[in-house]
Amino acid sequence: MSELNALFRKRIGISEHEAITFDKLDTVLEKAALSIPFENLRVIEGKTTAITKENVASKILLHREGGLCYELNSLLYFFLIENGFDAVLTRGVVYRPAEQQYLEIGKTHLTILLAHAGQTYLVDTGFGGNLPLKPVPLSGEVVSSANGEFRVRKENSEHGDHVLEMKLKHKDTDWRIGYAFDANKPIAGLSECDEIQAIIVSHEQSPFNKNPLLTKLTASGNITLTNTSFTQWADGVVTKESIDSARFKELAKQHFAWRDWDSYE
Repeated sequence: MSELNALFRKRIGISEHEAITFDKLDTVLEKAALSIPFENLRVIEGKTTAITKENVASKILLHREGGLCYELNSLLYFFLIENGFDAVLTRGVVYRPAEQQYLEIGKTHLTILLAHAGQTYLVDTGFGGNLPLKPVPLSGEVVSSANGEFRVRKENSEHGDHVLEMKLKHKDTDWRIGYAFDANKPIAGLSECDEIQAIIVSHEQSPFNKNPLLTKLTASGNITLTNTSFTQWADGVVTKESIDSARFKELAKQHFAWRDWDSYE
């Protein structure tokens, strides 16, 4: 077993001796969502590195940080390949429901497509609080998880040929678009992840280069921390607290304990 395989299992709490079959992917995705935050701190700090297998494993598994989609899903992709799955990475464009339009910065979402038993599935652990927690078939079938209902719909547009749609538990009453993606255009190499990161770091319309953001799922909902607020969803009840920098560090240490928050400025 490779070091990445062993460390990923340790990070999310799966035995080194457990075989990872397709039927076990629900468990892998749930444990990853509960263990590894979606966060942008290295972007905010100006401390990003090239997206390589070694760098992503070091950041998330050795230093126990989180990451953005191009880090979280590339790491999961490496784990899936090492456990015998047929998977590729592909790019997508995130939809902003408040503006009713796709992000103008382009295909900056990285996700995974997995082939199994004659079907293709979308697998994503890098979409913040919007995670399906299960493989979602491209056939249009609805899958349900602790986080809501999810489906993939075929739709050709300038943004891709399919869209992921969702109804998040306790939040959505109607289907809404998460992102569009290309099912037949896998990335050519990790250099495309560097391209995504460069846009996220430098583009004026990037949603992740202005203020710190940390979020992850919990057993009863999710938590989101920024430099000005702390929001908790627990069994459908939302609470929001306005915070200052001292409270930010306190909450970060309490809920995202994998980092040396005393050194964070």
